[in-house]
Parts: sequence; C-alpha cells; structure tokens
Amino acid sequence: MKSLLAVFILLMSLSLHAHELRPAALALQEVVPGEFNVTWRVPAQGDLRLSLDVVFDQQSQPRSLPTALFAGGYYVERWRASHPNGFVDSTITIDGLENTLTDALVRIQWLDGREQVARLLPDSPQMRVENKAGKKEIANMYFVLGVEHILLGIDHLLFVLALMVLVTGTKQLVTTITAFTLAHSITLAASVLGLVSIPQGPVEAVIALSIVFIAVEILHKLEGRSTLAIRKPWLVAFAFGLLHGFGFAGALSDIGVPAHEIPLSLAVFNLGVEAGQLAFIVAVSILMLTLRKLPSVHQWEVRTGHSASVASALPVAYLVGGVSALWLVDRTIALVI
Repeated sequence: MKSLLAVFILLMSLSLHAHELRPAALALQEVVPGEFNVTWRVPAQGDLRLSLDVVFDQQSQPRSLPTALFAGGYYVERWRASHPNGFVDSTITIDGLENTLTDALVRIQWLDGREQVARLLPDSPQMRVENKAGKKEIANMYFVLGVEHILLGIDHLLFVLALMVLVTGTKQLVTTITAFTLAHSITLAASVLGLVSIPQGPVEAVIALSIVFIAVEILHKLEGRSTLAIRKPWLVAFAFGLLHGFGFAGALSDIGVPAHEIPLSLAVFNLGVEAGQLAFIVAVSILMLTLRKLPSVHQWEVRTGHSASVASALPVAYLVGGVSALWLVDRTIALVI
C-alpha cells in the first residue's frame, strides 16, 4: 500500500508540474522586408513564468513596444523587430534556458516562403539563423518532439497502460494498440491539415474521462463481467484514439510546422509518438516478465492459483482511475473558471 501511495503521489506531481517541461516557443514572421512580428511564449503558472528571455544580436532593432499577457498556461509577449539581413547569419540566444529543464522551439518565416525551425536546449541555448531548414533538420527535430510528447504525456501513457491491463493475450494487445495508433494518427493528420478543429480544453477533459472508463472496465473484468470494452478492446481503443489524436494535434499546433514541409513534419512527429509509445509498452512488458520470474511471485501464483498479472490489475485500476479522476475534475473546473 505504501509503494502504491508513493507512485500515486509521483504521478500527481508529474501532472501538476508538467508545465515546467513544456517548451518555450519563439516565432518570427516577416511582414515587410527586414521587419518581423515576434511572438515569444514562455510556460507559466498563474502570473508566474519561467525566467527566459530572447536575445538578438546587436544589428536587430525593436520597432514597437512589447505587449504581454498570461493566457492558456503561458506568458505571451509580442513586438516588432527589424534586422538588415532579415536575421540571416545572425544569432538568437534564449537567456536563462541553461537553468531550466525545458527547451525552446524557434520558427522563422520569411516573405518569400522560406522557413527555418530549430530546437534550443539547456546545454545549447543559442542558434545561428540560416536561409532555410533542411529536410534532415526538420525530420530530426519533429521526431524528437514526438517522442518527448508521448513520454512526457502522463495521461496518454496511463491510457496505454490501462489498455495493456485490460486486454488478454499478445494478439489482442497488438490489435488494440494498432487500433489506437491508427485512430490518433487519423485525427492528428486531420487537425494539423486544418480539416477539423476542436478546442483543447474539452479534449483534455474527455481524455481524462477515457482513462477513468478503461480503469472501470478493468474492475468489471476482474468481477467476471463481459462488456463490449472487454470483448472488443480494439473498438474502444479506436474510438478513444480519435480523441487522443486531437490531444497530440494540440501540442503540434502549439509548436507549428513549416509550411513547405507539412507532410514530412507530420509524418516524423507521428513516428516519434509511435516510437515513444512502443518503448513504453516494451518497458512495461519487460518489467512484468521480470516480476513474474521472482521466486516470491511464483510461489504466490502457485499458492493462490492466480497469475501476477491478475494480482497487479486491481492496484493498477485504482491507481490509474484515481489519478485520471482527479485530472478530470481539475480539467473540468478549468473549463468553467
């Protein structure tokens, strides 16, 4: 019970402090030759923000006073700046980034359609602006962003964990995860391409509800019931996967994608999400297999006639269900405040 409580507290801590791991974002959009609209967005909680600031080189000049506001969990600052070379061959530094755990995404758009994207890290908070981002640079950046998003998205991981506990057998697991992957890939693509648009607040709340639903279905399975979710978990995974895809799309829309490489950015981001998801599934599977080989666990299985997976299902259901229920309350309240 103590270990279960410790895991519960850890998950809640990760959820409550997830804003500290969200990336900052700098966008420069050329509006007239040599002049850019600058948007600087920093993760914030209430009226407190991370101490991060943009530093351009000495050739850059401000053309308007900055305006700032707190919105959607971010501090957003906007102003206009000019540069004689359109910022090409200049340096951009994110001051204070080295003191955080987050990263900063930079996107520059020129009037002639050129774009550059970059990802600055605590150990490399400075970049040199080039004429255009290459395919390799874009692919590397969006693949890593996809992996990071799923591995830092505790709600998505708990949903996958609950599915793993709900299903029976390797074949059903593969079918269920494949359905979930296909579904969220569809809505991710549709949202990024502008075919569908749903506000993120309700999406995040219903994602929490989907996890509660699967946790309850685990309890139903342990009671010997036969519901649709238990008989055909792939169907439920597909339905909720469509919803989770909008959650992934929300993160990608915040980052933005290069207009000249939308298919590439979308594809590699999705591949990154799948790679992170697969790594999580493999890690959980290895952990369960390792536990089952422990002498004490084997003796318990022989004595009770129940497998270790059955024994772990109950605490997983309560842990996942409890955390996601708190998320549901928190996210629902956020919609009406």
